[in-house]
Amino acid sequence: MSEHLIPQRARIAEIIDETPDVKTFRVEFPWDPPFDYMPGQCAMLSLPAVGEAMFSITSSPTREPMEFSIKKIGRLTDVLHRVEPGQEIGIRGPYGNGFPVDAMKGSDLLFIGGGIGLAPLRSLINYCFDHRADYGHGHIIYGARSPADLVFKEELFENWPEVDNVDVDVTVDAAEGQKWDGPVGFVPPFLEELDPDPAGKIAVTCGPPIMIKFVVQSLEKMQYQPENVITTLEKRMKCGVGKCGRCNVGSQYICIDGPVFSLAELERLPDDY
Repeated sequence: MSEHLIPQRARIAEIIDETPDVKTFRVEFPWDPPFDYMPGQCAMLSLPAVGEAMFSITSSPTREPMEFSIKKIGRLTDVLHRVEPGQEIGIRGPYGNGFPVDAMKGSDLLFIGGGIGLAPLRSLINYCFDHRADYGHGHIIYGARSPADLVFKEELFENWPEVDNVDVDVTVDAAEGQKWDGPVGFVPPFLEELDPDPAGKIAVTCGPPIMIKFVVQSLEKMQYQPENVITTLEKRMKCGVGKCGRCNVGSQYICIDGPVFSLAELERLPDDY
């Protein structure tokens, strides 16, 4: 059996509370990590007697330890949110393709995230920042439902703004009753208000499907070319190896041919992606 189908033992070393329903799990292995990965790839996490599910890898391969930022939305994630450091879990992977980091070299980069969708983007952002000389100007645009729902606050407000030639803009849908003196509004109109120039720029977006839909429309309105707009559909991945048939769109399987696609590639797929 292929090694990437066999769960490897790992231990949760640290748990970070990001928001009321998102936690980041830092994991360590008894020996070296069982696989190499690139930003945008996923792994299957499992708990004995509970189940397993696919999650994007939140950490960059340039940094240790491996991390997963997980929103509480179902049985497995509910149990994960109740475990303590020291809990053993199974990990297998990596699955899917990663972001085209080599093809992106030399370009300015626009990262557009919403909610927990910043998790896979964080891997790419930190990878690019750890290879800073390979990429041009960086611009991070991020939004969440409220100030309490913003993930990776230390990076958003302290670390990333200090990186050379990088801008960070953050908005929230609503801030009533919470301490917040920043912009208020949804990500797509906020993006259009900021109006980043498409010249020499690659845009990468991830977030709720409805946000991605309207962000893509905004980018098209702003004259971004389809081949320069990239997103990830990892939420559709199930088995990860193209066997269950639950993620196929036309002739494509999100887990095998994706989950990372350019808009040009998506435009060739049926409309139900």
